[in-house]
Amino acid sequence: MPTACILQRDARIHLESERLLVREADSATGPGPVLREIPLRDLDRLIIGEGVQITSQALSAVLRAAVPVSLLGWDGDYLGGFLPAVNTHGRARLRQYERTLDPAFGIQMAGRIVTAKLYNQRRVLQRVGASRAAGEPPADDQSLRASLDWLDNLFARVAQAGSVDEIRGYEGAATARYFQAWGGFLPAAFPFERRSTRPPLNAVNACISYASTLLYHEAVAFIHTHGLDPALGFLHVPEDGRWSLALDLLEPFRPALAEALTLDVFSHQMLAAEHFEPRHGGVYLNDTGRRKFIMQYERRMEREFMSECAGHRTSLRQQLEQQAVMLKGALERPGAFEPFLMN
Repeated sequence: MPTACILQRDARIHLESERLLVREADSATGPGPVLREIPLRDLDRLIIGEGVQITSQALSAVLRAAVPVSLLGWDGDYLGGFLPAVNTHGRARLRQYERTLDPAFGIQMAGRIVTAKLYNQRRVLQRVGASRAAGEPPADDQSLRASLDWLDNLFARVAQAGSVDEIRGYEGAATARYFQAWGGFLPAAFPFERRSTRPPLNAVNACISYASTLLYHEAVAFIHTHGLDPALGFLHVPEDGRWSLALDLLEPFRPALAEALTLDVFSHQMLAAEHFEPRHGGVYLNDTGRRKFIMQYERRMEREFMSECAGHRTSLRQQLEQQAVMLKGALERPGAFEPFLMN
């Protein structure tokens, strides 16, 4: 059980020996029934909802086992988390600060990230275009081919870019063109005109945003774990209020996870209109929708596959952590950083 996600309101988590016991709320006659027993040795991540109570003994045991804990609010937003104590890696961070001020290094890292994202966008379009089956929404083959060719032409431009701003411009243009083609594969019941965030304006955007949020906070945890400062990015300018390096590292995973998963949950009718609700001027997953989506997210993140680039079996979660490891190595050897590429 790499990830345990406990969202049931009023659930209580206790420690018993080397296991977490998840119970219903206490009743007038005593402790509630046990809903789940989770051996600590089988746990890699713990996600709990705002209405879940966890004892200090259980929380201490989880952190001692080097398991990060994420806390989600009533509306599914990430509120914060607990990370196991780790070495602060002062020398690596000092080198990271120096590299952040090195324009040539920033262009190199940003260029590789955007090139990988662009490659993965093309792969997603190629895959869904090749696997269309009867009953799925039709897409114009000529239009799809034109989009793939247009994206192809950007690789050389990104490689020749003279500034990070120029690279950002290519990334924005590529993503806009990609979503034009990507939206054509969605069912007619869930139309997608454009990418919208803060707030997401429809169910499709709600799923993309939620998957991206989960990815983002996993990336933050991995960056902390490996001793780097997640606030200092290269493609994304460091700004107060966000972890820019985490945004950098997850960019190649957006097509492979957030957008590919969103296509799946709608194309295979895993989610329907009743799994969403209007809120704060936008559209968001409701409690049931979040549970269903998180289940599919976890399956996608933990599914093993043979990576042509890595040369061994791996998972998206392992690859996400590996990005932090390789970036740390690239502070001394820039060639060590190889952003994630889909097969």
